[in-house]
Amino acid sequence: MKKIHKITVTVASILVVLITIVACSSTKDVYTPVPETEVADSDQEFIMEKSGAQLWGEVCNRCHIAPSPADYNDTDWETISLHMRVRANLTEKESNKILEFLKSAN
Repeated sequence: MKKIHKITVTVASILVVLITIVACSSTKDVYTPVPETEVADSDQEFIMEKSGAQLWGEVCNRCHIAPSPADYNDTDWETISLHMRVRANLTEKESNKILEFLKSAN
């Protein structure tokens, strides 16, 4: 009885392994390769940068309520943007976008 059980388990195990191998293997290419030039062109189409207003809303509201652009004049915003660039770990580009937005909305 034990011998029949061992044979059955072994045969079942071998069948499971064989079915898995056959199911996972494929002889044809499922995906069509894309030339690299097409990939580079398509990536450039979808690059979207955030505007200064979007950055201002996201970045400034992380730590405090973002002040209204009308709360300060252009000179004050320049000073504040330099200070907050360091505090908020912003890039120069992000900081300049936010500053441009604040000056235009002032």
